[in-house]
Amino acid sequence: MNMSGLLSALFLLIIQGSLAQRVRVEPEVVSYPGQSVTLRCQFPNPGENQLTQVSWIFEPTDAERTNIAVFHPNFGANYPTKSPLAGRVHFISDPPTLDNPSIQIEDVKMTDEGRYICEYATYPSGNEQGVSSLIMLAKPNNMANIVTVAAGKTPVIVARCQSSNGRPAATISWSTALNGNATTPTKTDNPDNTVTVQSTYMLAPQPADNGKDISCMVSHRTMSTPENFLMKLVVEYPPQVQIVGYDNNWYRGRTSAFLTCQAKGNPVPTTVTWKTLSGLMPETVQVRENRLTVQKVDDTINTTFICEVGNSLGYGRDQITIFVRDQSPSSSNAGVIAGVIFACLLAIILISVLAYFLVSHNRRQQHGYRGTGKPTGAPYDSFTRLFGSAKSSKNGTGNNGNNNTPIYRGDVGLNEKTANQGMHPGGVALLETTRTHTAEDILLSREMDEVERKKFDELEEEDERYDHFTGVGPILQLRPHEDDIDDDMESQRDGSVISRTAVYV
Repeated sequence: MNMSGLLSALFLLIIQGSLAQRVRVEPEVVSYPGQSVTLRCQFPNPGENQLTQVSWIFEPTDAERTNIAVFHPNFGANYPTKSPLAGRVHFISDPPTLDNPSIQIEDVKMTDEGRYICEYATYPSGNEQGVSSLIMLAKPNNMANIVTVAAGKTPVIVARCQSSNGRPAATISWSTALNGNATTPTKTDNPDNTVTVQSTYMLAPQPADNGKDISCMVSHRTMSTPENFLMKLVVEYPPQVQIVGYDNNWYRGRTSAFLTCQAKGNPVPTTVTWKTLSGLMPETVQVRENRLTVQKVDDTINTTFICEVGNSLGYGRDQITIFVRDQSPSSSNAGVIAGVIFACLLAIILISVLAYFLVSHNRRQQHGYRGTGKPTGAPYDSFTRLFGSAKSSKNGTGNNGNNNTPIYRGDVGLNEKTANQGMHPGGVALLETTRTHTAEDILLSREMDEVERKKFDELEEEDERYDHFTGVGPILQLRPHEDDIDDDMESQRDGSVISRTAVYV
């Protein structure tokens, strides 16, 4: 066919389509079985054409055309008896007219689905027609069920889902966490023009799959929302057994030791049997259902215990060997260790506090006078060095013979004349209590303050040596007195102050 032929054919199709559109019909009509449906038809603008007759033709999906209703203005309406719709179809208007040849079908069936052609016979244009499609809907009956299976390694059907007698065919889908596969849905056309859809789920079932969720969802045009079927998988298997309760600490004399036989299976286990590998059950053992209790552990418990559990599919068993210890292992010493650590920490804290106070006290003593009790920073002037800070006894030996007051050698501020007066037979200069100190002595003592302060640290190191000195060199020592300094001092006319009872030994 050349190009001109193709163009001619396309032009004819366009003309025919434009002419066909002159007959007005509803392109699609939807109905359900048992209802009544109306098919409308009209030729609104015939123009110069003369309408002579109108006919309705039924064209099934898989069958030939059949006239179901004819109207002629002169001969009236006619309904062929060989029509599959005979007795159920008629024109709406009575009597019918060419202006409104619409028809109504009562008690529609699924087999009534197909194309309905409204055809006008005109003169001189010929026949013109419009086509309406009748779509029959049928809400399906949906169902799903679980298939009880035995555990195994071969894939089998574990669940089915079916949508029956629907129009059009339903859609089936699966939702599950199982590691299986859904089969391709199969469609079966029923005699009443409905469709049945079926799908299955296959899995190699394991005991762990028992009770897991699986759902089937059916979607259809007649349902506003999909219908969901939630199910739980059923997998049967023999009992799985485990003995618990042994803590590896069964020692001689232990009481109330026990073992528990835990078992699960489908169907539920019905029998539990305890026995030993040797065949003899120790006398101290009591068995009650799945619990084995040992009243007192002895050497007869040093054996292997076996628990057997059975259901309708078979038996499962577990065993455990008991080792009886000579004595109870020592209890955990975590508490003892914690107590020791706490005690050590407390001791360290106490020792640290004690050392701190001892060091502080020692430093305060090093910065004050020995035996005076004065804190660091107490006045350290010539009066204290010359006259002491405490009372002396009347015999000049000091309180209780204490020799811890500051010690001065013969060159610490007293002139040679003063040191030689009242020489004690032991080589120590003794200053009589009645001797009056001159202003020269006090001034000389005060001028020595700065030098004494610088040498104070060196003198402290030498104190111990002089405290135990047994030689005969001249030593000047101020004894503490029992009365306060204010009571011991006496003011002179020249403004100086001297001690009443200063004793030098």
